[in-house]
Amino acid sequence: MARRVVIIGGGAAGIGAAGAARAADPSADVIVYTQFEDVGYSPCGIPYVHGKEIPDFRSLFLADKQAYVDARIDIRYETTVLAFDPAARTVRVRGEGEVGYDALIVATGFDYKPPGVPGQDLAGLYYVKNIRQAMEWDKTLDSVRHAVVIEASPLGLEMVTALAHRGIDTHVVDPHPWALGELCDPDTVEPVQQSWAELGVTMHWDTELQGLIGDSEGHVAAVATSDGELPAELVVVATHKIANTALAVAAGLTTGSTGGLVVDDHMSTSAPHVWAAGDVCEIPHGLGGLPLQGLTGSHAYAQGKVAGTNAAGGDRAYQPVYVPWGMVAGTWMIGGAALGEVAATALGIPHVVGKATGISRARYYPGVRPVTVKLLAEPGTLRLIGAQLVGGEGIKERADFLALAVKKGITLYDLAAMENVYSPPIGALNEPIVTAAQAGVAT
Repeated sequence: MARRVVIIGGGAAGIGAAGAARAADPSADVIVYTQFEDVGYSPCGIPYVHGKEIPDFRSLFLADKQAYVDARIDIRYETTVLAFDPAARTVRVRGEGEVGYDALIVATGFDYKPPGVPGQDLAGLYYVKNIRQAMEWDKTLDSVRHAVVIEASPLGLEMVTALAHRGIDTHVVDPHPWALGELCDPDTVEPVQQSWAELGVTMHWDTELQGLIGDSEGHVAAVATSDGELPAELVVVATHKIANTALAVAAGLTTGSTGGLVVDDHMSTSAPHVWAAGDVCEIPHGLGGLPLQGLTGSHAYAQGKVAGTNAAGGDRAYQPVYVPWGMVAGTWMIGGAALGEVAATALGIPHVVGKATGISRARYYPGVRPVTVKLLAEPGTLRLIGAQLVGGEGIKERADFLALAVKKGITLYDLAAMENVYSPPIGALNEPIVTAAQAGVAT
């Protein structure tokens, strides 16, 4: 009898799991339940459609629905899973009743943390997640005059920039002293904030959200903050992502300190024959094992591949993460790997710093942009423990490389003497990573 693999959730983790399960056991029945109308699209691209960098939402879909039919992946759209029972190996599905499984993968993703203030149920609050809702919101943006973004999270940075590009009077409200306050160092994000000011964005740092004020029709009209009242026909809620574990907790699965599901390196949960992947679970950081939840789409997809392979009888492991990250915000790219100064200091991790500003191409080549690299290393050994970067281009590639360098125990001595590409259109004679490492060695 064919193995039945049931997956709850059709995001990056769920679709990655479905494809991997099919590859590991071509004879398996693979069923994906999703409460939404679509699967396999990039929510991360939504802000860039709003900002007009991407022309339409169709570009965000990985494949059409027929492609999943052709791949023999049975996707049940707009279908709600009400519960699952690990002991009986069943899921209870609205409209279908009890459905048995041999292996279950929980890929239920995340929810945004509620604002937690009066007025949070008003109309006009936008949670950027579902592409169909995004399509409807996009139609209204041309008539929006004033918008407020709640919290300068990664999504918040993207949406602030997108709204400013649409010519909307945009305010951002955040309790931290600067954008990405828990992830990014102030010197890294400062150019972004300067470019926002040039785009007309008003920033409210060290500012608490106090309430959302509605009009007579129940639509948001203003945002009350510790810095005063801000007019708004649109409020983007870009709060912290919290794991959507309601089904799993009700089924008795173990959660960790982040609120995400605890999994091992095979993405197995505390329940037999149940795996989990994506934002619903927590993953250990490669430096010290600190649990992390709410990572990126690439992490979710890779975790889904591991969970799907193992659920279908294969053997694949997921390693601790070193979290390369990057984004475009304002007119800059920012990124990093592992730890920045703020995080290292908060965790009590001793470190030395090497920092340098270089250029992305030969100085005489059109389009050359500055690139600033900051490297953190262990005192004494100078083993790399983190990096932060800001520049006009080339940030993603450097962040990926530096995350691997942290993982492999590369030192500032190694980086100070590394080879680099010199080609006028793509790389300067002096690589900024090298000069930053040399500065760190000299300290």
